[in-house]
Amino acid sequence: MILGGMVALIGAPLAVSLATALLTSQANAGDHPMGFFVTSKGMGQGGNLGGLAGADAHCGKLAEAAGSKGRTWRAYLSTQEEGKRGVSARDRIGLGPWYNAHGELIASDVDDLHISPNLVKRTAVDENGNRVNGRGDKPNRHDILTGSMDDGTAYFPWEKKDHTCSNWTSSDKGSAQVGHHDRHGGGNISWSSAHGSRGCSQSDLVKTGGAGLLYCFAAD
Repeated sequence: MILGGMVALIGAPLAVSLATALLTSQANAGDHPMGFFVTSKGMGQGGNLGGLAGADAHCGKLAEAAGSKGRTWRAYLSTQEEGKRGVSARDRIGLGPWYNAHGELIASDVDDLHISPNLVKRTAVDENGNRVNGRGDKPNRHDILTGSMDDGTAYFPWEKKDHTCSNWTSSDKGSAQVGHHDRHGGGNISWSSAHGSRGCSQSDLVKTGGAGLLYCFAAD
C-alpha cells in the first residue's frame, strides 16, 4: 500500500508535467504564423503564370483565403535572362524563419532551407494544412515549379535550355525545372531541382507528375 501510494504521488506530478509540456508545445506551434506552403492548386495554364507577378499574386490570394493577413508572399521561382543570370528564387523569399500551416519550422534561414530543411511530404502542406499528393498517390502531384538549380539560384546564361517556361509566360513550348516536395522519385530527393518537365502545357506538367503547383514563402 505504501509503495502504491508513493507511485501514485510520483505519477501525478509526472502526468501534470507531461500535460503541461504538451500544451506548451501546442501553444508554441500556434504562436508561429504560416510563412510557407505548397499551393493547393495551380493556375490551370501550365507554365504560364503571368510571370513572377502573377505567381506572387496567386500565392497571396491562396494565403489570404486561408486566413493569412498582412504578409508579403513570393513564389519560389527563378528566371532566365540573355547574357546574365536571371532572378534567383532564393533571393525573393525573405530571410526566414518559415513555418508551415501547422506551426512546424521548415527552415530558420535561407541557408538552412537549402542545406537541411524540414521539408518532406508530411511538412510540405498546402495553405490549409492539407497534405499534397506525392509519389504513390493518385494522382501524383509532387512536381513543384521552381525554374531553379538545387541551391535556389537561377541558371547560368550559358545554359541555353529553357528551365522557366519562357520566364513563366508559356503554356506551350519550353520546359520548367521542378522540385519534389515529397523528396521522392527517380532517385532524386531535391525539393528545389529534381528534373525538367516535358513541356509547358498543363497536360505536359501532369504527365511528369505535377499540376503546376508552387512553393510560396512569406518574404516580410
